[in-house]
Amino acid sequence: MELYINKIAHYLPETVVPNSYFKDINGLDDEWIYSRTGIKNRSKAGVEENTNTMAVKAVEAGVKGLPYAIGEIDLIVAATYSPYDTVATMAHTVQHHFRIENAQCLSVSSACSSLINAMEIAEGYFAAGKARKALVIAADHNSKYANETDPQSGHLWGDGAVAVFISTESCSEKDARILSIYTRGMGHIGKAMEAVHLLPKDGGISMPEGRDVFIHACHYMVEALNKAGERCGKTLADLNYISSHQANRRIINTIARQTGFPEEHFLMNIEERGNTGCPSCMIALSENREKVNKGDLVGLTVFGGGYSCGAMILQF
Repeated sequence: MELYINKIAHYLPETVVPNSYFKDINGLDDEWIYSRTGIKNRSKAGVEENTNTMAVKAVEAGVKGLPYAIGEIDLIVAATYSPYDTVATMAHTVQHHFRIENAQCLSVSSACSSLINAMEIAEGYFAAGKARKALVIAADHNSKYANETDPQSGHLWGDGAVAVFISTESCSEKDARILSIYTRGMGHIGKAMEAVHLLPKDGGISMPEGRDVFIHACHYMVEALNKAGERCGKTLADLNYISSHQANRRIINTIARQTGFPEEHFLMNIEERGNTGCPSCMIALSENREKVNKGDLVGLTVFGGGYSCGAMILQF
C-alpha cells in the first residue's frame, strides 16, 4: 500500500525567549548556551495556550489548501509527552473543534520519538484497512513543566505543534510518499530510566543524565535512519536532506561528522525554536519546505528519553 503526506503545517507561539533571559535566572549567558546547544531563542506558549490549543492552530494552518474536506478524515493520532488532558486528549480536542464525526481517535507517548510512533500507528491502521485518510498531530508544551533555574536543561525547551495529513492517494505534486517507517524501544539501554524525566507534580521536566542522552542519540538516530533505509532500499548517501529531532546542535554536528552527510543538508530550526519536543523534526521540515525539490529524499530521525528511536524516509 502506498501512503502519501498531503499536507504538513505547523504552529509556533508568538512569544520568543532569548538566551539573555537566563542570565539572571540560572546564571548562563548567551555565549555559553549557544556554544553548547546551538540555541539563541526558543518559542514559548502563552498563558492561555497548551498542547491542545497549539494542535488546533497547527490543524487550522493545514486545512488551508487541503485537497479534501477535513470531515473525510477517519483517523486522528495525537503524539505528545506533555498532554494538557489525558482524558479529553489532543486527538479528541481536534475532532471536537473541527467536527470530524467519523474519526477514530487515540494518543501516543514515547518521549521525543512520539511523532514517528504515531506515524507508524497510522500506517498500521491503513494496512489493516481501517483508515483511508489520517491526521497525525504532535505538540509539546515544554515550558509548562520546565524549571528555568535548572542550569542543566532549563534553557533548552521550546513549545510548538505540527499537523500531518496522510492518505492512500496522492493529491498534488507537492505530496510526499512515505517509503518506510522504523521505530524501536530501548528502555534497557544505558541510563534510560534516569536520563530524562517529566514528573508533573514532582519537579517537572529534567535531564540529569544529559551526557548519556547525547551519546545514545548520536548513535541511534543514525542507526534508525539506516534501518528505515534498508526497508525501502535506500542508504544515507541517497538522501538529499535529513530533518532530525532538534535537541542540540552538537548532536547534529556529531552525526554529520560521523556519517559524512553534509551539515548544510540538515534541515534545522533549533537556533530560533529551541527543543520543541516530539514535533520538532517535522516542524523543522515544515519550516524548510522550500528547500526540498520534487523527487528529493528526506530522512526524519528521532531519539527520545526512556529510551526510544525512530526514523522515516519520505520522497517528495
